[in-house]
Amino acid sequence: MTEDTTAVVSKPNPALEKVKKLVDIDPWLEPFVEELAYRRTLADNWLKRFDQDEGGILKFSDSYKKMGLHLLPDNSIEYKEYAPNAISACLIGEFNDWTHDKHTMTKDDFGFFHIIIPPLSNGKPAIEHNSRLKIYLTLPNGEKIARLPPYILRATQPPDWYDNSNYEARFWNPSEDYIFKNSRPKLPQSLKIYEAHVGISTPEGKVGTYKEFTNNVLPIIKDLGYNTVQLMSIMEHAYYASFGYQVTSFYAISSRFGTPEDLKELIDTAHGMGIRVLLDVVHSHASKNIDDGLNMFDGTDYCYFHSGGKGNHDQWDSRLFNYGSYETLRFLLSNLKFYLQEYKFDGFRFDGVTSMLYVHHGLGEGFSGDYKEYLNPWGPVDKESLTYLMLANDLCEKYGQSEGVSITTVAEDVSGYPTLCRPRDEGGVGFDYRLAMSIPDMWIKILKHVKDDEWDMGNIHFG
Repeated sequence: MTEDTTAVVSKPNPALEKVKKLVDIDPWLEPFVEELAYRRTLADNWLKRFDQDEGGILKFSDSYKKMGLHLLPDNSIEYKEYAPNAISACLIGEFNDWTHDKHTMTKDDFGFFHIIIPPLSNGKPAIEHNSRLKIYLTLPNGEKIARLPPYILRATQPPDWYDNSNYEARFWNPSEDYIFKNSRPKLPQSLKIYEAHVGISTPEGKVGTYKEFTNNVLPIIKDLGYNTVQLMSIMEHAYYASFGYQVTSFYAISSRFGTPEDLKELIDTAHGMGIRVLLDVVHSHASKNIDDGLNMFDGTDYCYFHSGGKGNHDQWDSRLFNYGSYETLRFLLSNLKFYLQEYKFDGFRFDGVTSMLYVHHGLGEGFSGDYKEYLNPWGPVDKESLTYLMLANDLCEKYGQSEGVSITTVAEDVSGYPTLCRPRDEGGVGFDYRLAMSIPDMWIKILKHVKDDEWDMGNIHFG
């Protein structure tokens, strides 16, 4: 028997070879190149799956065009919803006098409910623009629950006379779509960002509106020399005092400030002034509201979130997404594409990235800067959340390439996670900028509590 002396040649790992280039920039990363390559591969595997099953991440993130309610060319209305735990569903609302089981939906093997409602005899849509509606679900135990559709484009406060404080879903189908007049401004050499909240942007003791912001505030921002405005509290939130950080309807913009067309006009006007507009996007957590939020949508606590303790942020009293779920990725990535495509936002400031990055959510952690805290394979980094952030940046980059524009992504992170702003193909997370909140927080504490002649310069420099 002749011994086989053929050499075994291992295939090169392209991801590992590219990640090794990071060592030229930061030699301290050398012990962690394999882990960085592995983390990159987690996101790359999702991209391959999207390519195979959905035609790519851009088409996958077009799911918002099929999910939720949509008017068809013949004035029929199509409605599709994901509620795997429910055994039956129907659409109820003002259009059918809230009658149960009149417009029942069919369910497929993957947990999606679907219905097409034909137009009226006069050819008009069966559901009027701005009319109220809900999805009515039957659970396996026979319980009946009414919920706001997660992909709804409009949610509003009930009228004062209505004995209910919960927000209401509305079918948004204006007679005319807003036509954008101005193209997105080119990416400036450096960003000068004005952070703004539409509701508190007036000197009067009332909630401001999109139109007031457009007419009164944008010219001031322009005159002050800013080239970018970051809008906070845009995604619908039932609790106003949350400052927009307890989102209840992710595809609906805050109705307190006006209509979707008003916001589009604001962004269009800003573009005409050469000002780019970023959305403060909240994908780090969601409101715990059940009746007018995403929580317990299909009667389970795990439809879009992690179940049990892992799905709750105790300090923020909110729900945490399951970023390893296919349908959660569909919901969130489509949400990004929706705001880029339909509202023409120029990018995002991702809220709560530190909370997303770690299983401990950064609570009680000092973050010394030791790379082992971030890059140890068995460390506290939540790799599913990290993967989602990579995919979000992939989507923004690919969307920008497809449209011939530059999409900006900013991560609000206090932890100092290494490679957060390095390109994805290098093993980085792909953000353009990091908003290091710990630095302004330090200055606030110093200015508030320390006399000028007592400043510790060593602590300021090294802290």
